[in-house]
Amino acid sequence: MSGTPTPREVFHRLLDGITAGRFSDLGALYAEDAVVETVFEPVGPRRFEGRAVLEERFAAVAERSPLALTAANVVVRETDDPEVVVAEWDYRVHHRTTGRSFGCANIQVLRVRDGLIVSSRDFHDHLALAVGGGALPQLVAALGNDDR
Repeated sequence: MSGTPTPREVFHRLLDGITAGRFSDLGALYAEDAVVETVFEPVGPRRFEGRAVLEERFAAVAERSPLALTAANVVVRETDDPEVVVAEWDYRVHHRTTGRSFGCANIQVLRVRDGLIVSSRDFHDHLALAVGGGALPQLVAALGNDDR
């Protein structure tokens, strides 16, 4: 396949990179001025601006994440805007530290222009991740200290 990748193809490249643990490759999928919003992030930043910031975030995830992810039930819907796709999928998660395996639902709304992600609104089941990782007490404590 040649030419500029479609938004659907870019999403699949992103998902394939995440599930394969190739976090150092993911920044190349984003425009220099890309904006990513993790809408339901319970604590911490919910907005990341710029490829460099995203590359730092991916590097941190690669360094500390105890998760092995397998994508399932992937559905990508095209919209009336040719730059926008809506992707729905589940992760089968294996937490290497706790040994737990569980599911995690996800939705992403991606805007892709000239083959690069310019914006993404990410909706992940952070509660499932906290419970599966044995971090629910820490999440509850953090929410009690969050001024949002």
